[in-house]
Amino acid sequence: MTTIKQLLLDSATKRDSSIALRYKQRGTWHPVTYQQLLRNTRCVAEMLAELKIRPGDKVAIHLDNCPEWPEIYFGITGIGAVAVPVDAKLREQEVTHILRDSETTVAFASAKTYKLIREIEESLPDLEYVILVGGAEVMPSHTRKVNYRDYADIQARVQHRADAENCAFNRGKPSGDDVASIIYTSGTTGRQKGAMLTHRNFCSNVAAALEEIAVSADDNFLLVLPLHHSFAFTTNLLVPIAAGAEISFIESLKTVGENVREVSPTILIGVPLLIEKMYSRMRLRLKENKVASTLYALHLRKPVIKGILKGLGGKLRTMVVGGAPSDPEVLKGFAELGIPVLEGYGLTETAPILTMNPPAKPKPGSVGRALKNVEIKIMDPNGEGIGEIAARGPNIMKGYYNAPEATAQVFQDGWFVTGDLGFIDDEGYITITGRKKSLIVNREGKNIYPEEVETQVCKSEFILEALALGYTEGGETGERVGVIVVPNQDAIDAHVEKTKKALSDQELEDLLRKEVKRVTQDIADYKRPRRIQIRTEEFEKTSTSKVKRYLYSIELKEV
Repeated sequence: MTTIKQLLLDSATKRDSSIALRYKQRGTWHPVTYQQLLRNTRCVAEMLAELKIRPGDKVAIHLDNCPEWPEIYFGITGIGAVAVPVDAKLREQEVTHILRDSETTVAFASAKTYKLIREIEESLPDLEYVILVGGAEVMPSHTRKVNYRDYADIQARVQHRADAENCAFNRGKPSGDDVASIIYTSGTTGRQKGAMLTHRNFCSNVAAALEEIAVSADDNFLLVLPLHHSFAFTTNLLVPIAAGAEISFIESLKTVGENVREVSPTILIGVPLLIEKMYSRMRLRLKENKVASTLYALHLRKPVIKGILKGLGGKLRTMVVGGAPSDPEVLKGFAELGIPVLEGYGLTETAPILTMNPPAKPKPGSVGRALKNVEIKIMDPNGEGIGEIAARGPNIMKGYYNAPEATAQVFQDGWFVTGDLGFIDDEGYITITGRKKSLIVNREGKNIYPEEVETQVCKSEFILEALALGYTEGGETGERVGVIVVPNQDAIDAHVEKTKKALSDQELEDLLRKEVKRVTQDIADYKRPRRIQIRTEEFEKTSTSKVKRYLYSIELKEV
């Protein structure tokens, strides 16, 4: 299996009438079998052939998660064209950059996203067609150059050709070394770059992941994360399709709890923020139920755990998280319920998995060990063994599209340098300590990892999020530590209700300052925040919940 096309064909042949996808529409869950998925994929390939798309041409998918997303992707790559997934939440400037930089000629869009494309089409010289999915109204082009077409109309017209033996999909011959996707980086450090990922990159990553975690055709993956991102794409689309398993689409982030109970998933892929919110809600419900909380405290936990698991659909057996560090207490809490949460690590540029905690021997706090076909080493380690993490293997991207200089900067002697700092212990487990570019260096030359400070600050129940930043004062050469905190409004409301005393803005600020001082007593003095700022809104994040740090170089108030 060296191409994504073959991955789909293998499972469609073996699983045929089994359910591949499940989605909810107007209150009803609708199944899509492997046979239907393949037929729809052939249809997409045929409509692209009608639009004169050739191998190597770029086709964007500017859609939120929807049942059409997989068939569109498989159709694009099945004929050797290149898919350019675009985050539907990006703004005008970012979408313009991606579509222009990638030289996209055809874009699939929805009623939600195509209006933005329509506004920027004059800035997109290569764009010729926009195909509207989901019943969006076809509007005339501003420039008269871009043609807007309806997805369902084209699908109906080309269906007979798609069903023929000599259809475009069957004629397509992508190879393992052909670029399958150009995925633009999440943008935590500014301008996005397009990582060129080949069929082999993805397929090798899928094969290695399936060696680490047992997945069968009986599994049902809950799809929560956006498919435009490589983590969700590989682990929540390609892995289950390769295993012949089922994928259930959530309706929205607001309905995750309801959807979990309805479809009873066995595997959930997420980011730490998602599982932390799930755990927080579970703990809150447990606290509100006096009988259950008493039984749990007395270690009579079986009936309580049974009720909790029922609320998660009753079949959930594994959760896999990546994208950011996880709270060890949350991992421990889920483990007590019999649901292991396996942490992994990777980047867009690595298709994306580099490491994963083995199910038989996870080590909370680490991101696990390197996949079997991946090599990891630490570049220029310091006295504590901490240095920049570098990797090589068949999952590493070809490079950045249209950016040879940026590509050269991330490759050293055949190794891809991640920009992340960490160390490898005696058992081969990797621990991430921070990001090279966000490292704070104080006047004594000591390294301070913002993530460590943030984890400590967030131990306060009154603090929802924290961002540690370095700042200089009075011409000093080194940095001191400052922190921006976002209050946990639910906890504060509960505090007000308990004390029967409303908090003024000044009293809230005083409370949070005291909390920062209290929870940071357990870390070294030089790591403790000297300044604080309170922010009422959550930090702006990427699609995988990483804070866009580069946005927050702002004035801080003293503690």
